[in-house]
Amino acid sequence: MDDKDKGAARPARIRMARAGFTELVLVCSKCVKRQGLKKGSVRRRLKGELKRRVTARKLRVVEVGCLGPCPKRALAVVTADSLAKQRIHLLDPQATPAQSVDALFPDFGPKGRLTLPDAADASRG
Repeated sequence: MDDKDKGAARPARIRMARAGFTELVLVCSKCVKRQGLKKGSVRRRLKGELKRRVTARKLRVVEVGCLGPCPKRALAVVTADSLAKQRIHLLDPQATPAQSVDALFPDFGPKGRLTLPDAADASRG
């Protein structure tokens, strides 16, 4: 064995842990501040609305740094689903919590259904 091999580090082992939530929402903290909202207010509004709807899903809302677009009168918000589609939601800060949840999670609830793309979307590719 060479001396070089003795000091070589073993490759890192990646472990997994169970998440205590089923849905993730990232909110731009700069947008929250720019709209004059208090830190954590968006989180409280979204989580409160979901508790009223009595769903089995658990939501984790995290305020993060800039998400890219800086809308003048909106909040930049990302869900796991919108991120997979490479889209960022621009929410109206004056919207009710129910309107915000409906915009972020259109099928979030007991009556949610799968929406099929219209013919116009299919023709675009």
